[in-house]
Amino acid sequence: MSLDFSGEIDLSDVTRFGSRLFPQPVKLSGKAENRSGIVTLSYSADFCVDTVCDRCLQAIHRPYHMKFAHTVVLSLNREDNDEFIVVPEGELDLAELATSDILLELPTLIVCKDDCRGLCPKCGANLNDGDCGCSLKEEDPRLAMLKKLLEE
Repeated sequence: MSLDFSGEIDLSDVTRFGSRLFPQPVKLSGKAENRSGIVTLSYSADFCVDTVCDRCLQAIHRPYHMKFAHTVVLSLNREDNDEFIVVPEGELDLAELATSDILLELPTLIVCKDDCRGLCPKCGANLNDGDCGCSLKEEDPRLAMLKKLLEE
């Protein structure tokens, strides 16, 4: 037996650095298939993320399409198996599962582009717009005496 499903979950309460990460509801669609009491749950999640680049602080609106698959069982013979989701009551909260799946799969570092140069550590200029002209060769004052010894 199989059952197709679709729906939306609201993740508007999820924030990152004080701003909402998900501007619109997450769209879910998938299928649950029962084979001899073992349910295979596969679904996809489509959503957009609104955040800022972790390097240059530019606004980012990025769409994502993620696919997930789980095996759901009523009980396990061995208690130490993490490959299965155990639902002794026969009910699974798909919104809770999808929320944790999505949050675990989101990248920890979100950048506007792979070669983003970020901000100048001296003046704060966006280095993607061009070189700011700051000299980044700043000597550590704790090593000044060592430099004098090496020059002699």
